[in-house]
Amino acid sequence: MIEILIVAALVIWSAVVVFKKVFPKTSNSVFSSLSESCARQGWNGLAKWLKPKMAAGCAGGCGCSTEDKPTAKKAEVQAVKWK
Repeated sequence: MIEILIVAALVIWSAVVVFKKVFPKTSNSVFSSLSESCARQGWNGLAKWLKPKMAAGCAGGCGCSTEDKPTAKKAEVQAVKWK
């Protein structure tokens, strides 16, 4: 019974993550409406947790969050030349 609950929680969590990555604008509107309805019910903690973070910087709707850090460029791999 516990295994079923753990697997169900993992599947639901994975579906939410994929939904956020594949449909960023739709997920923002869905989570905004869920957050507003929770706030109307008085569940402020849940409303704050569900509220989507505003994307800063690109504004292209690509789904990047404000917490993304710029990645350092990797050094090119060079072939070793034996003499």
